[in-house]
Amino acid sequence: MFTPSYHDGVIQHLITDVSEDDFNVAVGGQVEIIGWLYQYYNTEPHDQVVNITGGPVKKNDIPAATQLFTTDWVVKYMVDNSLGKYWLERHSDSHLADKLDFLLPGELSVTVDSENIEELKIIDNAMGSGHILVYTFDVLMTIYQEQGYSSRDAAVSIVQNNLFGLEIDKRAYQLAYFALMMKARQFNRRALRPDNLVPNLFVFEDTDDISEELYAQVSDDLADRLHDVANMFSNARELGSIIHLESKKNDYSELSEAVQQIEVDDLDIFGVQNSKAKLLRTLKIAQVLTTQYDIVVTNPPYMNKMDPALKKYVKRFYSDYAGDLFSIFIFNNSNLAKPGGYSAFMTPFVWMFIKTYEKLRKFLIENKKIDSLIQMEYSAFEEATVPINTFVLKNTKDESLGSYLKLSAFRGGMDVQKDKVLEAIEDPKVDYLYRTNQANFAKIPGMPIAYWASENLVKSFVSNPKLGDILEMKVGLSTGNNLRFLRLWFEVAIENTCFHASSNSEVPINVKWIPIDKGGAYRKWYGNNDYIINWEKNGMEIKHSNATIRNPKFYFKAAFTWSDVTSGNFALRYREAGSIFTTVGLSAFSKEKRAIVPSYLMGILNSKVGNYYFKLLNPTIHLNISDVANLPVVKPDASITKNITNNIEISCSDWNSFETSWDFTHYPLLAHIADDNLSHCRSPVG
Repeated sequence: MFTPSYHDGVIQHLITDVSEDDFNVAVGGQVEIIGWLYQYYNTEPHDQVVNITGGPVKKNDIPAATQLFTTDWVVKYMVDNSLGKYWLERHSDSHLADKLDFLLPGELSVTVDSENIEELKIIDNAMGSGHILVYTFDVLMTIYQEQGYSSRDAAVSIVQNNLFGLEIDKRAYQLAYFALMMKARQFNRRALRPDNLVPNLFVFEDTDDISEELYAQVSDDLADRLHDVANMFSNARELGSIIHLESKKNDYSELSEAVQQIEVDDLDIFGVQNSKAKLLRTLKIAQVLTTQYDIVVTNPPYMNKMDPALKKYVKRFYSDYAGDLFSIFIFNNSNLAKPGGYSAFMTPFVWMFIKTYEKLRKFLIENKKIDSLIQMEYSAFEEATVPINTFVLKNTKDESLGSYLKLSAFRGGMDVQKDKVLEAIEDPKVDYLYRTNQANFAKIPGMPIAYWASENLVKSFVSNPKLGDILEMKVGLSTGNNLRFLRLWFEVAIENTCFHASSNSEVPINVKWIPIDKGGAYRKWYGNNDYIINWEKNGMEIKHSNATIRNPKFYFKAAFTWSDVTSGNFALRYREAGSIFTTVGLSAFSKEKRAIVPSYLMGILNSKVGNYYFKLLNPTIHLNISDVANLPVVKPDASITKNITNNIEISCSDWNSFETSWDFTHYPLLAHIADDNLSHCRSPVG
């Protein structure tokens, strides 16, 4: 029981955040409201789990950390373009397309298939409160009625034959069960009679407490096989649908029949009856996990902060896809679909670009077809602190074009994103709808899902050297304790600081502090010289701490540097010799013996063209070394070098015209009356 509050908490969210239509049964609101209720109920535990320590998420906290309600239009997009398209490909005379508001435009590949509607199998293996399953019920009901079924018979068949769901959170499972049964009751008044209708929805349970007395009542061979199943599900509440079933060839029906025949005496002092019931439920889940489906649709959990046991498990069985739980689901679910079947997802869009997920991209590009994808605006999905996309994969190596919607320019939340999707469906000529062959992605280093890349741009990666062939790209040191080892330059007495040494040997022996590059705000050409580091006695104190010293042979060299976080556009700066660099002040050095990097490279990197390439290679806010190294280099006319040198000198002069620079001498307004107007700026020659 709780005391209602109308000013904050669940009730306040329901009143202010949820549309009235979501309460309206006539427009499907009963499902929306269940989902929103559950999400707002979980808001406080979710915030506690995610925000308190930032450390690994514990087993019991995974449901609160990962349970996110899937926006209604995204559910419709995923189901319309998987189940809807699957059916239309096999039934060209169907009028189902008229009922699918979010079916993207494109040609259908006609498939000859005699599959009966009652044989169609759809699963959501991270079902939450059942939103996806309930909308899938509606689409299936339309198909059944078109096939001549009564709505009453269709409701029973959908629940018994077509829909399957798995969940680790018992409360979410109960809500999904309730929502699906209410949906069935809408069309069949007898649906709720005892034992009349049992949906194929299941919640994972740990099986580390199965009574040994149960195993004693079956043959040794059966006991060993049941032991194997129980061991695989011993941590099921944490692993859920990513459980790796080593005995996929097990006949789980046979095992279930054997367990059914186990007799339990009246006293049952060893709890055999409870163990028997749990094992039967587990065997049913194992059967569900080892079945292939026509359609697999889910909004998987997003979690990369795993506890040691979970991390060890995913490294063992999913090492190529272990960057996050959602990437394991993408791999697993795309294989869970039958050949020619579809899998649909809503996930963070980082898998499309960053190096962590390169092996996942390679697997998908080489083995599946990205049938359609919607990349949303960076902050559109307010319920998660990650940028989101939603996409549909087809389990085929089909070379036909995929459809891609780039909504990153349209701000205003999920409603604006929805309107733009509908606009593209109405008018396929909009400039943010792209049609491309995914084979092009393999021609770009790192295989980013850069669907908007032009043919000439793709060719530039094939026919030109990469920046990494010309420059050394390096990550610097991590102090482990910036408060201890770093200072702003003006916080330290000037006599204890050396600002312009060209090598470690030129730092006076009595000097403790030297410059360090720590990235900083968006600024091109020169600047962000703010911090100094305790490097007394060649960094003796920091070297004997928890600091990580990387690439020390590159310390004190002149370099081009950029900030790890590029929330705006890419900005490269020239850094004079005499400083150290960190993990967030990434640096590039000449591979030649001379200390200066060719200036024309800086011009390419700081140009609009360079920035466009970087947005293609990695449009997230973190631009990694590998992204910069993959930039194709077309050497410009030599005359550009003078312009670049001028840009550096202008930016240097600007930086030094303020007292926040250690090279400040006088205000610019006084330059016209000062006797001495010498420049302190040093720019590269190359």
